Amino acid sequence: MVRWLPVSVLCILVVLSPAIARADMPCPDAHVFYYGWYGNPETDGQWRHWDHPTLPRQGAGTPHTPPEDIGANYYPGDGLCSSLNRDDVTRQMKQIKDAGIGVLAASWWGKDDISDQSLALLFEIAPEYSIQICFHIEPFPGRNAETTRAALVYLLDCYGDHPALYRCSQSGNRPLIYLYDSYLTPAEDWAGLFQSGDKQSIRGTKYDVAAIALWVKKNEQGFMLRGGFDGFYTYFATDRFTYGSTPSNWPQLAAWAKEKGLIFIPSVGPGYIDTRIRPWNNANTRAREDGAYYDRMFESALKSGAPLVSITSFNEWHEGTQIEPAVPKTIEGYQYEDYGVRSPIYYLERTLYWIQRWKEKENNTCAWLFCRPSLS
Repeated sequence: MVRWLPVSVLCILVVLSPAIARADMPCPDAHVFYYGWYGNPETDGQWRHWDHPTLPRQGAGTPHTPPEDIGANYYPGDGLCSSLNRDDVTRQMKQIKDAGIGVLAASWWGKDDISDQSLALLFEIAPEYSIQICFHIEPFPGRNAETTRAALVYLLDCYGDHPALYRCSQSGNRPLIYLYDSYLTPAEDWAGLFQSGDKQSIRGTKYDVAAIALWVKKNEQGFMLRGGFDGFYTYFATDRFTYGSTPSNWPQLAAWAKEKGLIFIPSVGPGYIDTRIRPWNNANTRAREDGAYYDRMFESALKSGAPLVSITSFNEWHEGTQIEPAVPKTIEGYQYEDYGVRSPIYYLERTLYWIQRWKEKENNTCAWLFCRPSLS
């Protein structure tokens, strides 16, 4: 006769189970968007991205002049890093792990871009911190379905067998890619890549991936289905900027994705401000509210029932969505934003808090199954 063990014994077994006991391991269901496009004269012989120009609505912009004047509303607490500097990348990987994040979604702008050059160092250092890597495919010059296929062939030939490449358990253990601004290419073109049967299709080949499209407008269902995507994400850290980036819509998106067998990945962010590079974009600024904004977004993602969560961003300084440390700084004519009453590392710590809550949600089912009253 099968008997239930006492509650105290079974709860101890649950606490000691590998899935729960390895609390120090980063969570593979938490992804963070990472930008490997920064450079400085010490490492690279020039500034890269820190001198991002101020962009008028039309015409060429005026570059900022680092190291004091940078193209961001916040100033990095760890200085103006290079994405090709081993010490800088090592520090970032440690911060990502300490925040509990298990997957880094690396922005990729093409084979000749620094974001491609920085991948080698990422794949070398990330495994030391138990971090996995997936690709965030940007609208690189000439991107369409055909050139995206060539990009996937290139990236997977380079890193497809690497142990640090993230494989999505919710999608048959295939590598996962995010496709930013996927709407720029017609769904019918994407179908040739992501639907079976077309001669250009990657389905069933060594280049098969879990393709995650960007959900922007309200009625994107047809685009997702016709394009053959495996799921969708929302990216933007500005609540109400798009239908997809509005947390009140996430329960409906999650329910529809579950019904269709797709993966929904809401994107949470700590705030948004990009007026150092887009001075005309005040309407999309979202204050951090000493962390309350981040809390609301993360709580909404948790309650939506989504299987994965993405964070915008680790280090997109131009748009002020970073969770990397920032410090107060004043230069002539400008005072940088900072984290207010919070410490420079607050958003790393707060991310860990929410990821622990995310893990608790996943483990509650197992705990409930085992921690039952003793029955005679």
